[in-house]
Amino acid sequence: MSEHGLLGMTAIITAGLTMALGALGAALGESRIGAAAMDALARQPDEASTITRNQFVALAMVESTAIFCLVISLILLFANPFIGGAGG
Repeated sequence: MSEHGLLGMTAIITAGLTMALGALGAALGESRIGAAAMDALARQPDEASTITRNQFVALAMVESTAIFCLVISLILLFANPFIGGAGG
């Protein structure tokens, strides 16, 4: 196998692992945020608007990590300078 093929295969495997771990981490984080928000709403229903607002901010921050993983995977697959992607 040539060096070019080895680098391409490594990039594909790394991109897959990046997306898998990024999606898993985001899913676990979002489920914990949802559970904590439901618990907080059950304890203090009068604070629903504040809890919901803070929940959405936290969800957006957690989801951004999954988006960063997606961007890294796309760079590895399509714009990888080591294997002559779109940019190289």
